[in-house]
Amino acid sequence: MSILIGSHVSISKGLIGAAKTAHSYNANTFMIYTGAPQNTRRKPLEDMKIDEGKEYMNEHDIKDIVVHAPYIINLASVKDDIYGLAQSFLGEEIIRTEAMGSNYIVVHPGSYTVKDVDYGINRIAEGLNNVLTNDTKPFVCLETMAGKGSEVGKTFEELQKIIDKVELKEKLGICFDTCHTHDSGYDIINDFDNIMKEFDEIIGLDRLKVFHINGSLNVRGSRKDRHANIGADASNKRGMDQIGFKALYDIVHNEICDNKPLILETPWIDKTTNLYKEEIAMLRDIKNIY
Repeated sequence: MSILIGSHVSISKGLIGAAKTAHSYNANTFMIYTGAPQNTRRKPLEDMKIDEGKEYMNEHDIKDIVVHAPYIINLASVKDDIYGLAQSFLGEEIIRTEAMGSNYIVVHPGSYTVKDVDYGINRIAEGLNNVLTNDTKPFVCLETMAGKGSEVGKTFEELQKIIDKVELKEKLGICFDTCHTHDSGYDIINDFDNIMKEFDEIIGLDRLKVFHINGSLNVRGSRKDRHANIGADASNKRGMDQIGFKALYDIVHNEICDNKPLILETPWIDKTTNLYKEEIAMLRDIKNIY
Protein backbone atom coordinates (compact mmCIF):
# COMPACT_ATOMS: atom_id res chain seq x y z
CA MET A 1 0.00 0.00 0.00
CA SER A 2 1.26 3.48 -0.90
CA ILE A 3 0.49 6.17 1.68
CA LEU A 4 0.55 9.75 0.38
CA ILE A 5 0.35 11.96 3.45
CA GLY A 6 1.04 15.61 4.12
CA SER A 7 -0.55 18.77 5.45
CA HIS A 8 -1.60 22.24 4.54
CA VAL A 9 1.50 24.38 3.96
CA SER A 10 2.00 28.08 3.19
CA ILE A 11 2.48 29.31 -0.38
CA SER A 12 3.88 32.66 0.80
CA LYS A 13 7.35 31.78 -0.55
CA GLY A 14 6.02 30.25 -3.72
CA LEU A 15 5.65 26.61 -4.69
CA ILE A 16 9.32 25.95 -3.89
CA GLY A 17 8.78 27.23 -0.34
CA ALA A 18 5.68 25.08 0.09
CA ALA A 19 7.51 21.98 -1.16
CA LYS A 20 10.47 22.59 1.17
CA THR A 21 8.14 23.03 4.14
CA ALA A 22 6.33 19.78 3.29
CA HIS A 23 9.64 17.95 2.98
CA SER A 24 10.67 19.25 6.43
CA TYR A 25 7.58 17.46 7.80
CA ASN A 26 8.63 14.23 6.01
CA ALA A 27 5.51 14.57 3.86
CA ASN A 28 5.21 13.16 0.34
CA THR A 29 2.27 15.34 -0.65
CA PHE A 30 0.78 18.62 0.58
CA MET A 31 -2.08 21.10 0.16
CA ILE A 32 -1.93 24.83 -0.55
CA TYR A 33 -4.16 27.81 -1.02
CA THR A 34 -2.90 29.81 -3.99
CA GLY A 35 -3.12 32.92 -1.79
CA ALA A 36 -4.92 34.03 1.36
CA PRO A 37 -8.16 32.01 1.69
CA GLN A 38 -10.11 35.07 2.86
CA ASN A 39 -9.59 37.28 -0.20
CA THR A 40 -8.98 37.35 -3.96
CA ARG A 41 -5.49 38.89 -3.91
CA ARG A 42 -3.12 36.63 -5.81
CA LYS A 43 0.51 36.93 -6.97
CA PRO A 44 1.11 36.57 -10.70
CA LEU A 45 1.90 32.97 -11.59
CA GLU A 46 5.33 33.99 -12.87
CA ASP A 47 6.22 35.10 -9.33
CA MET A 48 5.18 31.81 -7.68
CA LYS A 49 8.46 29.89 -8.32
CA ILE A 50 6.49 27.05 -9.86
CA ASP A 51 9.23 25.47 -11.95
CA GLU A 52 11.63 25.41 -9.00
CA GLY A 53 8.90 23.87 -6.86
CA LYS A 54 8.14 21.14 -9.37
CA GLU A 55 11.83 20.31 -9.73
CA TYR A 56 12.21 20.08 -5.94
CA MET A 57 9.16 17.83 -5.68
CA ASN A 58 10.53 15.50 -8.34
CA GLU A 59 13.85 15.29 -6.51
CA HIS A 60 12.19 14.51 -3.17
CA ASP A 61 9.36 12.22 -4.34
CA ILE A 62 6.56 14.63 -3.45
CA LYS A 63 3.51 14.28 -5.69
CA ASP A 64 -0.24 14.58 -6.15
CA ILE A 65 -0.45 17.93 -4.37
CA VAL A 66 -3.83 19.49 -3.66
CA VAL A 67 -5.13 23.06 -4.02
CA HIS A 68 -7.92 24.30 -1.75
CA ALA A 69 -10.25 26.98 -3.10
CA PRO A 70 -10.66 30.04 -0.82
CA TYR A 71 -13.51 30.29 1.67
CA ILE A 72 -14.93 33.33 -0.11
CA ILE A 73 -16.21 31.12 -2.94
CA ASN A 74 -19.89 30.48 -2.18
CA LEU A 75 -21.65 28.85 -5.11
CA ALA A 76 -24.91 28.68 -3.14
CA SER A 77 -25.13 32.39 -2.37
CA VAL A 78 -28.45 34.18 -2.86
CA LYS A 79 -26.58 37.42 -3.61
CA ASP A 80 -25.81 37.86 -7.29
CA ASP A 81 -22.54 39.72 -6.73
CA ILE A 82 -21.18 37.03 -4.42
CA TYR A 83 -22.46 34.31 -6.74
CA GLY A 84 -20.84 35.96 -9.74
CA LEU A 85 -17.54 36.33 -7.88
CA ALA A 86 -17.68 32.68 -6.81
CA GLN A 87 -17.90 31.54 -10.42
CA SER A 88 -15.33 33.89 -11.91
CA PHE A 89 -12.79 33.37 -9.14
CA LEU A 90 -13.24 29.59 -9.12
CA GLY A 91 -12.49 29.66 -12.84
CA GLU A 92 -9.29 31.59 -12.15
CA GLU A 93 -8.31 29.22 -9.33
CA ILE A 94 -8.76 26.21 -11.62
CA ILE A 95 -6.24 27.78 -14.02
CA ARG A 96 -3.83 28.37 -11.14
CA THR A 97 -4.34 24.80 -9.90
CA GLU A 98 -3.35 23.41 -13.28
CA ALA A 99 -0.32 25.71 -13.40
CA MET A 100 0.79 24.42 -9.99
CA GLY A 101 0.77 20.89 -11.37
CA SER A 102 -2.14 19.77 -9.19
CA ASN A 103 -4.93 17.46 -10.32
CA TYR A 104 -7.32 18.50 -7.53
CA ILE A 105 -8.96 21.69 -6.35
CA VAL A 106 -11.08 21.22 -3.23
CA VAL A 107 -14.18 23.40 -2.93
CA HIS A 108 -16.67 23.89 -0.10
CA PRO A 109 -19.99 23.51 -1.96
CA GLY A 110 -21.57 26.60 -0.41
CA SER A 111 -24.20 27.94 2.02
CA TYR A 112 -27.73 28.92 1.02
CA THR A 113 -28.35 31.20 4.06
CA VAL A 114 -31.96 32.43 3.81
CA LYS A 115 -33.19 29.85 1.27
CA ASP A 116 -33.31 26.05 1.57
CA VAL A 117 -31.10 23.10 0.71
CA ASP A 118 -32.77 22.43 -2.66
CA TYR A 119 -32.10 26.04 -3.65
CA GLY A 120 -28.49 25.62 -2.59
CA ILE A 121 -28.05 22.40 -4.56
CA ASN A 122 -29.53 23.91 -7.72
CA ARG A 123 -27.49 27.09 -7.34
CA ILE A 124 -24.20 25.16 -6.86
CA ALA A 125 -24.87 22.93 -9.85
CA GLU A 126 -25.74 25.94 -12.02
CA GLY A 127 -22.52 27.67 -10.98
CA LEU A 128 -20.43 24.59 -11.75
CA ASN A 129 -22.11 24.29 -15.14
CA ASN A 130 -21.06 27.87 -15.85
CA VAL A 131 -17.44 27.26 -14.76
CA LEU A 132 -16.57 23.79 -16.01
CA THR A 133 -15.53 23.30 -19.62
CA ASN A 134 -14.25 20.42 -21.69
CA ASP A 135 -10.77 21.89 -21.19
CA THR A 136 -10.96 21.79 -17.38
CA LYS A 137 -8.14 19.48 -16.30
CA PRO A 138 -8.07 19.37 -12.45
CA PHE A 139 -10.87 17.54 -10.67
CA VAL A 140 -13.13 19.96 -8.82
CA CYS A 141 -13.53 18.09 -5.53
CA LEU A 142 -16.63 18.92 -3.51
CA GLU A 143 -15.84 18.60 0.18
CA THR A 144 -17.99 16.69 2.66
CA MET A 145 -19.26 19.27 5.14
CA ALA A 146 -20.11 19.24 8.85
CA GLY A 147 -23.57 20.76 8.33
CA LYS A 148 -23.19 23.90 10.42
CA GLY A 149 -25.62 26.65 9.54
CA SER A 150 -26.89 26.30 5.99
CA GLU A 151 -23.95 24.39 4.50
CA VAL A 152 -24.71 22.10 1.59
CA GLY A 153 -22.84 18.80 1.51
CA LYS A 154 -23.47 17.37 4.98
CA THR A 155 -24.75 14.10 3.47
CA PHE A 156 -23.63 11.96 0.57
CA GLU A 157 -27.11 12.39 -0.90
CA GLU A 158 -26.74 16.18 -1.05
CA LEU A 159 -23.41 15.88 -2.84
CA GLN A 160 -24.81 13.38 -5.32
CA LYS A 161 -27.77 15.66 -6.07
CA ILE A 162 -25.28 18.35 -7.09
CA ILE A 163 -23.38 15.88 -9.28
CA ASP A 164 -26.61 14.73 -10.91
CA LYS A 165 -27.30 18.28 -12.08
CA VAL A 166 -23.82 18.99 -13.45
CA GLU A 167 -23.34 18.39 -17.16
CA LEU A 168 -19.60 17.62 -17.11
CA LYS A 169 -19.79 15.09 -14.26
CA GLU A 170 -16.45 13.59 -15.20
CA LYS A 171 -14.78 16.79 -13.95
CA LEU A 172 -16.05 16.31 -10.38
CA GLY A 173 -14.54 14.47 -7.43
CA ILE A 174 -15.09 14.34 -3.67
CA CYS A 175 -12.82 15.34 -0.79
CA PHE A 176 -13.72 13.29 2.31
CA ASP A 177 -13.04 15.24 5.51
CA THR A 178 -12.96 13.05 8.64
CA CYS A 179 -13.86 15.88 11.05
CA HIS A 180 -16.72 17.05 8.87
CA THR A 181 -18.24 13.60 8.27
CA HIS A 182 -17.95 12.78 11.97
CA ASP A 183 -19.55 16.08 12.95
CA SER A 184 -22.32 15.61 10.37
CA GLY A 185 -23.27 12.28 11.94
CA TYR A 186 -21.39 9.50 10.13
CA ASP A 187 -19.87 6.88 12.45
CA ILE A 188 -16.37 6.76 10.98
CA ILE A 189 -15.01 5.60 14.36
CA ASN A 190 -16.77 2.23 14.51
CA ASP A 191 -18.19 1.73 11.02
CA PHE A 192 -15.85 3.21 8.41
CA ASP A 193 -16.05 0.22 6.05
CA ASN A 194 -19.84 0.40 5.92
CA ILE A 195 -19.69 4.19 5.55
CA MET A 196 -17.52 3.60 2.47
CA LYS A 197 -20.04 1.07 1.15
CA GLU A 198 -22.77 3.67 1.59
CA PHE A 199 -20.60 6.25 -0.18
CA ASP A 200 -20.03 3.82 -3.04
CA GLU A 201 -23.75 3.10 -3.39
CA ILE A 202 -24.73 6.78 -3.41
CA ILE A 203 -21.81 8.54 -5.12
CA GLY A 204 -19.29 5.91 -6.22
CA LEU A 205 -15.78 5.29 -4.92
CA ASP A 206 -14.34 6.39 -8.27
CA ARG A 207 -15.15 10.00 -7.30
CA LEU A 208 -13.23 9.78 -4.02
CA LYS A 209 -10.02 11.70 -4.84
CA VAL A 210 -8.73 13.38 -1.65
CA PHE A 211 -8.99 12.90 2.12
CA HIS A 212 -8.68 15.54 4.82
CA ILE A 213 -7.49 13.71 7.94
CA ASN A 214 -8.53 15.67 11.02
CA GLY A 215 -9.62 14.97 14.55
CA SER A 216 -12.73 16.65 15.95
CA LEU A 217 -13.33 18.57 19.16
CA ASN A 218 -16.99 17.55 19.10
CA VAL A 219 -19.07 14.42 19.52
CA ARG A 220 -20.54 12.75 16.45
CA GLY A 221 -23.49 14.61 14.94
CA SER A 222 -22.69 17.97 16.57
CA ARG A 223 -22.50 19.80 13.19
CA LYS A 224 -19.91 22.26 14.50
CA ASP A 225 -16.73 21.71 12.41
CA ARG A 226 -13.94 22.28 14.92
CA HIS A 227 -10.77 20.39 14.06
CA ALA A 228 -8.61 18.68 16.69
CA ASN A 229 -5.05 17.38 16.69
CA ILE A 230 -4.74 13.68 15.94
CA GLY A 231 -5.52 11.65 19.06
CA ALA A 232 -5.10 14.67 21.35
CA ASP A 233 -6.00 14.11 25.00
CA ALA A 234 -7.40 16.63 27.44
CA SER A 235 -3.96 18.14 28.06
CA ASN A 236 -3.78 19.53 24.52
CA LYS A 237 -4.20 23.30 24.45
CA ARG A 238 -6.61 23.06 21.52
CA GLY A 239 -8.78 20.39 23.15
CA MET A 240 -9.40 16.64 23.04
CA ASP A 241 -9.89 14.68 19.83
CA GLN A 242 -13.29 12.95 19.92
CA ILE A 243 -12.50 10.71 16.93
CA GLY A 244 -9.29 9.28 18.32
CA PHE A 245 -5.98 8.05 16.96
CA LYS A 246 -7.08 4.45 16.40
CA ALA A 247 -9.95 5.38 14.08
CA LEU A 248 -7.88 7.85 12.07
CA TYR A 249 -4.91 5.47 11.86
CA ASP A 250 -7.20 2.71 10.55
CA ILE A 251 -8.66 5.08 7.94
CA VAL A 252 -5.21 6.12 6.71
CA HIS A 253 -4.20 2.46 6.36
CA ASN A 254 -7.48 1.37 4.76
CA GLU A 255 -7.04 0.17 1.17
CA ILE A 256 -9.52 2.84 0.03
CA CYS A 257 -6.87 5.47 0.91
CA ASP A 258 -4.18 3.73 -1.13
CA ASN A 259 -2.27 6.27 -3.23
CA LYS A 260 -4.74 9.10 -2.50
CA PRO A 261 -3.59 12.45 -1.05
CA LEU A 262 -4.23 12.44 2.71
CA ILE A 263 -4.04 15.99 4.02
CA LEU A 264 -3.85 17.16 7.64
CA GLU A 265 -5.60 20.41 8.56
CA THR A 266 -5.10 20.00 12.28
CA PRO A 267 -4.73 23.08 14.52
CA TRP A 268 -1.51 24.84 15.41
CA ILE A 269 -0.92 24.74 19.18
CA ASP A 270 0.08 28.41 19.13
CA LYS A 271 1.35 30.92 16.57
CA THR A 272 4.69 29.16 16.16
CA THR A 273 4.00 25.48 16.89
CA ASN A 274 2.31 22.90 14.74
CA LEU A 275 2.33 19.10 15.07
CA TYR A 276 2.29 18.18 11.39
CA LYS A 277 5.64 16.37 11.42
CA GLU A 278 4.71 14.38 14.53
CA GLU A 279 1.17 13.61 13.33
CA ILE A 280 2.41 12.48 9.90
CA ALA A 281 4.91 10.14 11.58
CA MET A 282 2.23 8.75 13.91
CA LEU A 283 -0.20 8.04 11.11
CA ARG A 284 2.33 6.67 8.63
CA ASP A 285 4.17 4.18 10.86
CA ILE A 286 2.67 0.71 10.30
CA LYS A 287 4.35 -0.43 13.55
CA ASN A 288 2.55 2.28 15.51
CA ILE A 289 -0.46 0.19 16.47
CA TYR A 290 -2.38 2.24 19.01
